[in-house]
Amino acid sequence: MRIYMLGCKGIPASLAQGGGIETHVEKLATKLVELGHEVFVYVRPYANPAGLKKYRGVNLITLPSWHRKNLDAITHTFLASLHVLFRRADIIHYHGVGPSTLAFIPRLFKWRSKVVVTFHSRDRFHAKWSIFARWYLMLGEWTSVFLPHATIAASHSIQLFCRLRFKRHVWYIPNGVEIQEHHPGTSALAKLGLEPNSYFYTLSRMIPHKAVEDAIQAFKRIETDKKLVIIGFAGENTIERGYLEKLEKMAKDDGRVIFLGRRTGTELHQLMAGAFAMIHPSRSEGLSVSVLEAMSYGKLVVMSDIPENLELIDHSGIAYRLGDVTKLAEVLQWLVTDPQVVEERGKRAQRVVARLYSWDSVVHRTEALYSSLRSYAFKTSAHPTKK
Repeated sequence: MRIYMLGCKGIPASLAQGGGIETHVEKLATKLVELGHEVFVYVRPYANPAGLKKYRGVNLITLPSWHRKNLDAITHTFLASLHVLFRRADIIHYHGVGPSTLAFIPRLFKWRSKVVVTFHSRDRFHAKWSIFARWYLMLGEWTSVFLPHATIAASHSIQLFCRLRFKRHVWYIPNGVEIQEHHPGTSALAKLGLEPNSYFYTLSRMIPHKAVEDAIQAFKRIETDKKLVIIGFAGENTIERGYLEKLEKMAKDDGRVIFLGRRTGTELHQLMAGAFAMIHPSRSEGLSVSVLEAMSYGKLVVMSDIPENLELIDHSGIAYRLGDVTKLAEVLQWLVTDPQVVEERGKRAQRVVARLYSWDSVVHRTEALYSSLRSYAFKTSAHPTKK
């Protein structure tokens, strides 16, 4: 099949300074290529500074965007939606509710192609968006369900939302994770002054709805010689920069809290593998790739009790009431005094992701959906229904 993907900043995710969607598209696209498909991903100029034409067999098509917070994704997706009209495409796959608002373009003008949308998260609840952007993203929830030939929900909670709100069936295919068969080593830890099992960590972009301040406030209340490592970067906009400054001021009187900024590749994997446990206090998620990655390394995750988090842990992590810093501190204090619990639940976490969230499973389920859409199109065109 010839598959086109729209809506992400670019791949590889590390080069694009992307988040969960970019990681998802990178893994999905490269593994589909390995299965013999021809895959094209539309990327933005700032996410492809080297002007790459290919990445691990995936064709990269660079188109401009208006690089502003509220307009970056939609302007790029609009140009991509026009560009794909002139390409032979079996599947046109939009990622995200915002980009899905433009799925009507290929539906109207390229009716032989099948359009798919992945509903990754309910983005309108993210604090960085303006009132108009929130309204537009709410519209995107509707278009993600009603415009494409098929909709993929990245979590059971999103699937349930679509069923209750829009009375429509959507396909559940979660984010995936690579199953870690080998330890990545500890050389990066030594350079950063860290030792294995000597720190908790958070991993996210520095965005207010990630609630990293809850992790800092709770950690400052506990008695331990372990550290709290904050991994992630702030974007160019004032909201993210201001949020990072707020976090740094909050932690300045506690030398145990360390900000490492953006980390990628082997260094990031060593940081995850060497941690004692992960803290994930987020207020809003789709299905967190960073949590899945922590679980793949056998790490217990302490997380807020939002539905998207709870469906992941399957008794392998520990949930606390969203925003309850006191309870989070109690959990962290308990864990530092009972490392056996941390180890046992970490091992269970690794078994959970191996069973339910391997990338091989995710890609084969996505490929099966693509094939079913093409098969249906072939049958209906070859044998039209008689009235």
